[in-house]
Amino acid sequence: MTFFKGFKEDYFGLTDLEVKQYRETYGKNELLQKKKKTLLSRILKILTEPMFVLLFIAAFIYFFLGEPRDGSIMVISVIFICAIEFFQEWRTDRTLQALKELSSPKSTVIRNGKMMTIESTELTVNDLLILKEGEKIAADGIIVENYGLGVNESTLTGESDVVWKKIDLKEDETLEHWKKNICYAGTSVTQGRAVVKVINIGSETEYGKIGKDIFSVESMPTPLEKQTEKLVKYSAIAAFFMLLLIVLVNFYYMGSVTDSILSGVTVAMAIIPEEFPVILTVFLAMGAWRLANKNSLIRRIPAVETLGSISLLCVDKTGTLTKNQMEVKETYFDSKFNETELMTYACLASETEAYDPMEKAIMIYSKSIRINIDELCKGCLLHEYPFSSETRMMGNVWNKDNKKFIALKGSFENIINLCDLKESEKVNLEKKSIEMAKKGYRVIAVAKKMDVININQHLDEYTFEFVGLIGLMDPPREGVSKAMKICNNAGIRVVMLTGDNGTTAKSIAKTIGLKNSENVLTGNEIDSMGDEELLEKIKVTNIFSRVIPKHKLRIIKTFKELGEIVAMTGDGVNDAPALKYADIGVAMGKRGTEVAKEASDMILLDDNFETIVETIHDGRRIYDNIKKAIGYVFVIHIPVFLTALFAPLLKLPLLLLPINVVLMEFIIDPTCSIVFERQPAEKNIMLRKPRMPTEPLLDYNLIFKAIIQGVTIFAFAFGSYVYLLYQGLEVNTARTFAFVILIAANFFLVYVNQSEIESVFSAFKKFKNDMLLWLVNIGIFGGILIMLYVPSATEIAKTVPLTEKQLLSAILISGVATLWWEVVKLLKRIKMKK
Repeated sequence: MTFFKGFKEDYFGLTDLEVKQYRETYGKNELLQKKKKTLLSRILKILTEPMFVLLFIAAFIYFFLGEPRDGSIMVISVIFICAIEFFQEWRTDRTLQALKELSSPKSTVIRNGKMMTIESTELTVNDLLILKEGEKIAADGIIVENYGLGVNESTLTGESDVVWKKIDLKEDETLEHWKKNICYAGTSVTQGRAVVKVINIGSETEYGKIGKDIFSVESMPTPLEKQTEKLVKYSAIAAFFMLLLIVLVNFYYMGSVTDSILSGVTVAMAIIPEEFPVILTVFLAMGAWRLANKNSLIRRIPAVETLGSISLLCVDKTGTLTKNQMEVKETYFDSKFNETELMTYACLASETEAYDPMEKAIMIYSKSIRINIDELCKGCLLHEYPFSSETRMMGNVWNKDNKKFIALKGSFENIINLCDLKESEKVNLEKKSIEMAKKGYRVIAVAKKMDVININQHLDEYTFEFVGLIGLMDPPREGVSKAMKICNNAGIRVVMLTGDNGTTAKSIAKTIGLKNSENVLTGNEIDSMGDEELLEKIKVTNIFSRVIPKHKLRIIKTFKELGEIVAMTGDGVNDAPALKYADIGVAMGKRGTEVAKEASDMILLDDNFETIVETIHDGRRIYDNIKKAIGYVFVIHIPVFLTALFAPLLKLPLLLLPINVVLMEFIIDPTCSIVFERQPAEKNIMLRKPRMPTEPLLDYNLIFKAIIQGVTIFAFAFGSYVYLLYQGLEVNTARTFAFVILIAANFFLVYVNQSEIESVFSAFKKFKNDMLLWLVNIGIFGGILIMLYVPSATEIAKTVPLTEKQLLSAILISGVATLWWEVVKLLKRIKMKK
């Protein structure tokens, strides 16, 4: 029997028979596969939703009226939104694929007494896995032999510090979630090597469990989608009953089946808000395009609006609020030394090619005070004392000018005990170390040993001379404090989720102005709490430290139970489940893992926290404009409905024929989609509190305003129609006159309703240089002229030419019917000034 040698122990590893048995029991080292839905089941699920049923009804009505082009547009809308749904499914599949790619494609194992390289998917439980510097770890395993193994676990924990692994744990270390004697799949080896015995593979590994969490999270409809669905459902029901009512009223008073059906169809078209899909699609798609130009890539279009409604923002500390780059923030040195000497010995005690973030920071700071790092490294390096988690220090023995000396750095507690100091000096240094730690700094002590004669086996065999202390910190990103202030003013609660300790988190929180920074809840405390207790605690807690993936997901769920609209930022694999469950998941584009990006709704291309605030601003603007557009649609549908109702009641000919309603739709859709979408934000939009998720899209104020404006337009249009008929004018002339009033009222109404406060003149002033809006305006009045004076168009529109006086009178009446609302806005402005 042969054994593999080269470590402290001789290993044989698994036999081929054992590999076969374990594979039958545990399967391959692959993530859990999510069962895909069939194409038919996806289509049926989408087509049974109320919005799509309504679109099909609208399409049928258009086809019934002999308007196949408009019917086709409705059908295309259905296909377009179906495609978005399919994209969501595809995105989930991509998330799984990104998780798969975390594992190393090849792994080195010992089997049958030989070292061999295999596909990582072939790894199984109890395999002996050989880890070397630069490799990705493909399975969870417990360390059997350790040779200075340092692992970067940031993809799982979110923290960038190198984790130094060990075989034996202290009692308090056994309580930690991320064990230092275990290596985890998806992480990477930065230094050293080790022999690891595999304990978990595939979906049972820690990052495999994250994959399970991602698939357990169902995509939730946004507040806007919920409100729109409810609004459309009620409108469809109202349209059906109104259709029956109008048909019965027309038939009772007029006795004509054809006229009754035409009136009914006209009313149905007037009530069914078929513009809603157009408004939502255009506003959100254009919003996504505008945000892309501001470094925000929107992956799910409804997220554009939801961003404007968020009430709570959960952010990861490292890399999101901070730079994810250690910096030297403070130095303290003994009176016998200066800062240059302190940093020189710190450099000499580091790796010659720094990888550790703290060593990089030491090198950068040393260069900034004009220390020549290259010159330092020219000395003869005789011996290295590598860093270990037990000693928590490292040192190098150098030979310079035929003199040997040791440069040492590490934890204050361990190094201070090796230095020749009086008790009073130790007490003073300890106070200074605590003072620096309270600022959130990670404190490193530096010492030296001159005139070394013999190189001993261990560092504790020497007596050192204390040099000084270095305080390092991952500082806040520029602009975070300003963005935090804007969030506070906008009523958006900001919560910090971090794998770091509470002291560092509180220090950063105070620096950036995070509210309630004194209250900290740890992952262990969360584990010990029931749902009700956690629900109460998070109401007053804004910092969650030492949290792991399952904690983040539970925290997000609890906040949502409180009725919060939650946005979550993150960049690591550990953030993926929470990113997907949050109302808005925001991934970092530069440093974010593919898993985080695929699970998110939005990607920040510049990793800038300020960009989030800008997207919230845009989200609020978009929602405001959607409400304005929908209010406009309701206003303009009211006179259409009332004319269809009152004409038969007064035994008058129909004012609007179905073709007239269709033509009005051609004006309503582009007008509200283009003009309102381009409307800039109202003043002080970021000083409002977030809207309640239960707030209806059409609130009582908007409904009241729509009714008042709609009834006024109806009164002028229908009143003109009745007056002209009693004056003896032909029905077609009276109908055309009233029709022009309604179309021109569309134009004026858009600019009257562009703001709740600002005057219509300010709207024209804003848009005076906007060529697209001028084209829309010209198109409306050009369309009126074509329908009145081009013979082929008048035949289609069922209109007749008007005299110049009649045309100007109709436009003047439409202006009076809409511009009177400017008086209401004037009174509002006067009240605000008072």
